[in-house]
Amino acid sequence: MKNYIKYIGILALGMVACEPEFENPVDANDAYTSGEADFSNFVAIGNSITSGYADNALYISAQEASYPNIMAQQFAKAGGGDFTQPLMADNYGGLLFNGERNPAFNTRLVLPFTDGGMPLFPTNLDEEPTTEVTNVLSGPFNNMGVPGMKSFHLFAEGYGNPANLQTGTANPYFVRFASAPNATILGDALAQNPTFFSLWIGKNDILSFATSGGVGIAQPVTEDPANYGSNDITNPDVFGQVYSNVVDALIASGAEQGVVNAVPDVTIAPFFTRVPHAPLDPTNPDFGPMISTLNASFAGLNQIISAVRGTNEFDAEGNKIAETEYTIEFDPAGASPLVIKDEALIDISQQITGALMQRGYPQELAVQYGQQFGQARQATAEDRILLTSSSAISEVDMQVLQAWMAAGLDQASAGQLSVKGITLPMADQYVLTEDEVTILNTARVQFNTYIQGIAQSKGLAYVDVNEIIQQLANGGVAYDGGVITAEFASGGAFSLDGIHLTPRGSAVLANKMIDAINATYGSNVPKVNVGTYGTITISNSVQ
Repeated sequence: MKNYIKYIGILALGMVACEPEFENPVDANDAYTSGEADFSNFVAIGNSITSGYADNALYISAQEASYPNIMAQQFAKAGGGDFTQPLMADNYGGLLFNGERNPAFNTRLVLPFTDGGMPLFPTNLDEEPTTEVTNVLSGPFNNMGVPGMKSFHLFAEGYGNPANLQTGTANPYFVRFASAPNATILGDALAQNPTFFSLWIGKNDILSFATSGGVGIAQPVTEDPANYGSNDITNPDVFGQVYSNVVDALIASGAEQGVVNAVPDVTIAPFFTRVPHAPLDPTNPDFGPMISTLNASFAGLNQIISAVRGTNEFDAEGNKIAETEYTIEFDPAGASPLVIKDEALIDISQQITGALMQRGYPQELAVQYGQQFGQARQATAEDRILLTSSSAISEVDMQVLQAWMAAGLDQASAGQLSVKGITLPMADQYVLTEDEVTILNTARVQFNTYIQGIAQSKGLAYVDVNEIIQQLANGGVAYDGGVITAEFASGGAFSLDGIHLTPRGSAVLANKMIDAINATYGSNVPKVNVGTYGTITISNSVQ
């Protein structure tokens, strides 16, 4: 069966970056003022989006369109000073470690087109990176955004030490511009004696859990963050203490004014919404003719699943809390959900194995059925199918095929039982289940309770980024000349990795932050014209 999940509808792409203009231009007789704020030394603290990371890489043109740099350009009209950033060496992205290319830090994604003008899959730019991690830049830098950084990394000594790269306790992006091997991100920010700051942390404290398909745990309060797994969710109380300490340190250093951002619902981003939960189309010539055969093949297994699981779900006290159908069936008249593995389900592999052996199946074959379908179900609208699944759905897993053949099936039959998302449940790495969405959003809400409370108590400007993301996902944000939405590739807000913002998306965020600053401090910093910022990049437009 051929893979048929494609990136479609990538039309009307605004891909040309221009010099920004004011959204609210004034004539020469008007003047902008800072109000109660002092923008003379603005420092931005955050992670990937703060740095300008986009298209799964960091590169110059995206750094120049980062929301802090956009804001700094506008602050300059109201008394702001220079704003420096640790720029990469090129517009390709990717990193070199002692001259060697590291595939974990690849070049940026671009969108190639056919000769006929049809968009293909986003692909890594075919260029050699020139940014050497060990070539440490001379700072200080106003943009202290570090891709991959979590909240507690702000205090981590050695996080910029090249000697720690091999152990994974250093971040190569911070290694490039740390003031000393034992420097901390927050320490380098405070050393600049900022007069105004922006702070956006917390997204990465849940994001890796989400993008890994829920591989990780929500950490208990007693655990030291140094012992966290890379995909664990930071404990909200740990996050709250870190956040409070960061804000207190900034204010004590002289930055009594600032703007802080809430943590958005990351599952609204295209990385989690582009691939629908029900992408199996009966009109597809590779899938449609197989539906009746598939349903007949699942009939016997469905009888066992229904007998073991029933259709009701109960809590620990025996109260029915949900009515769920766990059987697997494909719709000959409409789109069908993917078959997924849900590790939160009770594993009934042994029950499946035993029932099949009672029906006369050889033990090896019955065991293989049990192992494959013991935690299987079809996806629901509340599950999030990750963008990374798009190249995997409907592919034959050769290892699973071999396992079926070892259990006694011929190659054709084994292949039919090894099709990802159809007969082979999609692995955990491709799916964020409804339960996992609830886990990360529970932590996110708790993070935001701390952020908003601290902002109010310290008199800081506060931006609910989730409101912006919701707007982008539900109709879009209007600007002079168009509407920007969260639609993958064509919407203009999100870059080709489906998570990070385009320059145009950064401009929307910068304007919202400027609104909050003006409202809080009585300033009248001008906003930018969103439409003059570019979106995604086609493959032959990189310079």
